[in-house]
Amino acid sequence: MRVLSIGNSFSQDATAYVHQIAESAGENVETVNLYIGGCSLERHWNNLTLETEKYLKEVNGQSTGEYVTIREMLADGHWDYITLQQVSGASHKIATFFPFLTQIVDYLKENADYGELVMHQTWFYEDKSEMLANQGYEKHEDMFANIKKSYAEAMERVGIKKMIPSGQVFANLLDDGVGKVHRDHFHALIPFGRYVLGLVWYETLTGKSCLEADYVPEGMCAELARAAREMVHRYLV
Repeated sequence: MRVLSIGNSFSQDATAYVHQIAESAGENVETVNLYIGGCSLERHWNNLTLETEKYLKEVNGQSTGEYVTIREMLADGHWDYITLQQVSGASHKIATFFPFLTQIVDYLKENADYGELVMHQTWFYEDKSEMLANQGYEKHEDMFANIKKSYAEAMERVGIKKMIPSGQVFANLLDDGVGKVHRDHFHALIPFGRYVLGLVWYETLTGKSCLEADYVPEGMCAELARAAREMVHRYLV
């Protein structure tokens, strides 16, 4: 399976361990993340049409040191999935998705060889952080409520059926008493947060249980990794 993410640092977090998780379960999942920090849908669209910027190409969670355009990667054979997402600071504002998401989807339909487009639901900022307050929220639940609405409406408007529910899983973890999922108030905690995201991507895209995987990232104990797999699987079934 080949997965291309037209993303930013949130897809960088999410794809850090997907390949290793899949490999430990006997599956071959190649992830390619196109990385520009803080890249919005509007900026992706401009980059796609004007080719004014190149993205750092990350393969299976590792930087290649190579900079490429979206068009170059679309020409790199068949992709089973192409994932799209809005930049985190705009994900709670549906107006920021359009017309750019529609334009990107229409372009991909005409010019890319892929199996399915997928929306990657991003997550909220950390409680009591300046970043959350700057978005106009006191609680992460309120920001995430608007993120959920925005992604649901965006998917309906462009006809995308599959979503990777990273934000929902992070919300569930906090509801279940996991104390921390962020490392700097908005990116995923390393290794725990990234591992959780990898499990979510693996199970959502392959349709197979992440309980079958036994990969444990460096800096994480086997017991915590097992608990993470059990929680993620429970949330997704």
